[in-house]
Amino acid sequence: MSGLPEFTTLLLSRRERILTITFNRPEVLNAFAAIMHLEILDALRFAAVDEGSDVIVLTGAGRAFSAGGDLARMDQCIANPVEFDREAADAKRIVFLLLDIEKPVIAKVNGAAVGLGATIALLCDVIFAADTARIGDPHVKVGLVAGDGGCVIWPQLIGFARAKEYLFTGDLIPAPKAAAMGLINHAVPAAELDARVDAFCDRLAGGAVQAIRWTKTTMNLELKRIAHALMDAGIAYESVTVRSEEHRRRVAAMKAEMQERSGRGSKT
Repeated sequence: MSGLPEFTTLLLSRRERILTITFNRPEVLNAFAAIMHLEILDALRFAAVDEGSDVIVLTGAGRAFSAGGDLARMDQCIANPVEFDREAADAKRIVFLLLDIEKPVIAKVNGAAVGLGATIALLCDVIFAADTARIGDPHVKVGLVAGDGGCVIWPQLIGFARAKEYLFTGDLIPAPKAAAMGLINHAVPAAELDARVDAFCDRLAGGAVQAIRWTKTTMNLELKRIAHALMDAGIAYESVTVRSEEHRRRVAAMKAEMQERSGRGSKT
């Protein structure tokens, strides 16, 4: 579409005053590889200053919102942890970009939102999810600290006790349960997701634009204070765990399990 930047892992589109950013690696459930970390930063920077939009929507192509970390990329970071350090810094920038954008950012969670994918969805201002979606932060399942934002946003949404339960176990939460506990705003039938998000975005776009923006800005002052207090420590601890033997073992075990599943599937 004219006037919109083009990316290799993202699609940008505009409907009236609403800008949609779509994660576009459906073949790997929109998992984050190196280039996607960089491109989402550029896309969010563009969205923040885009004069053609007043509302931003984040969603995913295909069956998932985003599956979070790419296993192939994890292998690369195990071999060269400095690569992880750079991407962890990018994750911090993503968190603060989402908190700094004055425009309302709406998450349209069409499928699984996992790890960094969940963090991005939960840092949006209002979250709609298909009732078939699941949300979770399973950093611990691959031996990593949830340092890229999960420790910031989960306790603010559902309290420390519940946040600790889910960040300690890495369990994925069905969208209806997530809505009931206040982790997201709405779980809606998958067939109605687009229409519900469109209607809400139209309502915001037709509202008092400056009042909405600055109400968000005011509320996010506290979230930014918390993020500033926690992000550097979280990234540092995650950087330590990415260099650990436990992380290497757990990634190898997960890859073996996925290959076994794939082999069983090919025989049926």
